[in-house]
Amino acid sequence: MNAVITVLGKDNVGILANVSNECAQAGANIIEVTQSVLQGMFAMIMFVDISACTVPFSELVDKLTAKGEDMGVKIHVMHEDIFNAMHKI
Repeated sequence: MNAVITVLGKDNVGILANVSNECAQAGANIIEVTQSVLQGMFAMIMFVDISACTVPFSELVDKLTAKGEDMGVKIHVMHEDIFNAMHKI
């Protein structure tokens, strides 16, 4: 099972490190990541393997959402099944 994590907000030091650390603590393995800074705005998409997560998916979502609020960015986590269903139309 996989998930897609997006991060958007004002660029700041440590965004990637903080999100990666939350994933590692939950047992989620980062498969792919792309990031960009566009006129001072940080944008990142991560594809993570959540099959070995040590916490329920909903808890991972809550932890990343809270981490985003702490950092002043918006973090959105979507299960791969939902992501794929949205794009099959």
